[in-house]
Amino acid sequence: MSVKLRKIKNLDGTTSLLLDTYHKGKRVREFLQELKLDKPGTAIDRKVNRERLDLAEAIRNKRELQISGDDYDLTPKFKTGVDFMQFFESYLSEYQKKDHRVMMGCYGKFKDFMTEEAITSLTSRQINKDIVVNFKDYLEQTLNGETPANYFKKFKKVIQVGVRKNIFSKNPFDELSREELKIKRSVTIKKEILTFDEIKLLASTTVTNNEVKRAFLFSCLTGLRFCDILTLKWKNVQSGMLNIVQQKTGSPVQINLNQSSLTILGSQGKGEDFVFTLPSHVACLKNLRVWCKKAGIDKKITWHCARHSFATWIIYYGSDVKSASSLLGHNSLAYTDRYVRIVDKLKEKAVENLPEVNLI
Repeated sequence: MSVKLRKIKNLDGTTSLLLDTYHKGKRVREFLQELKLDKPGTAIDRKVNRERLDLAEAIRNKRELQISGDDYDLTPKFKTGVDFMQFFESYLSEYQKKDHRVMMGCYGKFKDFMTEEAITSLTSRQINKDIVVNFKDYLEQTLNGETPANYFKKFKKVIQVGVRKNIFSKNPFDELSREELKIKRSVTIKKEILTFDEIKLLASTTVTNNEVKRAFLFSCLTGLRFCDILTLKWKNVQSGMLNIVQQKTGSPVQINLNQSSLTILGSQGKGEDFVFTLPSHVACLKNLRVWCKKAGIDKKITWHCARHSFATWIIYYGSDVKSASSLLGHNSLAYTDRYVRIVDKLKEKAVENLPEVNLI
């Protein structure tokens, strides 16, 4: 029997503490999630870290005494409620296989999923069937080709490791039907563009959740991603200007709001209040699909289509690549060049559709 205190370096420079317990042929790891060591920068940081280490050692002694007294369960109650992302990070820090890059991609995508779902923290007890299904839907809606299936497979692997380490009392994947486990594969996702007539059509069509309508139309006119729309506060809107730092890239963006955008916003609210009150990303997409169908728009429209449409039309109507890149918050002009190529094709098509002139 042994109970050892171990340290694991995390991706953000902090150090996780865990108890590695081996007893009667079984090994159990207990993450001490409240005792994570910060990256020491000052004398105070080092003092706090020493105090946390002392407390962790005291907990280790207690666990050892519990086992010695045969009053310890190796599927322990203290294992419930482990911080899932901390567990995921620790797993990544030890992962040495060739597909490490794919596993890192899965981790990053799950973080994006949490951001778009407005989930600030997630424990092992909260990882249930609904979380798994919603993450699968998110992968299908935001990725293409084999990537959604590959990421979903890696996510399942992480959960299975957690089950073996008693992080989860049961595997949420076991509750899913064969159909729910199936990932839709596509060779490519066609990024649809909404015309201005279609945007006007949506504006004149009623929708179940009016906040979804306001937020999506605002995205069409500003190019904001869903994650930025979700966290947009009134302090970001001042004197007809929108100023934010994009969550995905960390790039600052300043957009001059036109009259349509200001009308959608309505009266100015308090600085720290959110501009839009939205349900989850999945719920918003369901509302969007029903709304488009009701408006008679036969396109596969996702929230990102609003940004795609904004980027295409500002270039179509004369914005240069550098200005468009600034409005979109791109870190490289290469990203914006994709929209230039789309606009070139649209202009070619417009010329081809000119009426014929018959000479007499």
